[in-house]
Amino acid sequence: MNRYEGRRALVTGGGSGIGQATVLRMLAEGGRVVAADVSAAGLADTVAKAGDAADRLTTVEVNIGDEASVRAGVAAAVEALGGLDVLVNAAGILRSSHTAETTLEQFQQVIQVNLVGTFLMIREAIPALLEGTDAAVVNFSSTSAMFAHPYMAAYAASKGGVQSMTHALAAEYAKQGIRFTAVQPGSISSGMTDGSGQSKQSQGPGLPEDADMSLFMKLAPAIGQGFAGPESVAGVVAMLASADGAFITGTEVRIDGGTHF
Repeated sequence: MNRYEGRRALVTGGGSGIGQATVLRMLAEGGRVVAADVSAAGLADTVAKAGDAADRLTTVEVNIGDEASVRAGVAAAVEALGGLDVLVNAAGILRSSHTAETTLEQFQQVIQVNLVGTFLMIREAIPALLEGTDAAVVNFSSTSAMFAHPYMAAYAASKGGVQSMTHALAAEYAKQGIRFTAVQPGSISSGMTDGSGQSKQSQGPGLPEDADMSLFMKLAPAIGQGFAGPESVAGVVAMLASADGAFITGTEVRIDGGTHF
């Protein structure tokens, strides 16, 4: 299946987890991809895993929370690809803490990376996407945007914002040919979380040591043998941004193994 033959994609968070899995999936389907990440080591790992497809992969270091970095990174990606058809905003961070003990700096950091960073990437990519073919943007919301996940107020706020923004953008650009969708991962093992709230990529704090686990109504997925791998999300992302998702826009897809019925 070569749904991405001739397609040009930019994927943030491409150095680990779901972002990396998405890069590899699109390469496997014949696409040309720019993987963007704040981690040079992560990008090097993605190149190594790309194998024979590495000749269709370009990497660029980008801090999505920094406007200048985003502007330069998107410009470099568009130049390398000769245009842009697909943008996947997979980069993000997770912080968990008692809300009463959360500093303004900590709250704003999550909002800046997850919500503002997604906005910046989209804003800078829109001119190229308008010139692209069957343009599509896939944003990353989370099950936290719709279901109560204690100790993650900042994360939930950021992902709820991404989800609402996705709907607004889908309406704004529908007649101009850009589709906007979002995915809501949950119960996924990735570079961001090991299932306890621990942020591996950014080495952030996990759940508070005195966390009341009874506040989590349900933690385990209903199907499978536990948390799924990032490939479970990458496949859905690839579908949404491909011709198979041509009639899908302004909505989100929850991928959580039935954790939240």
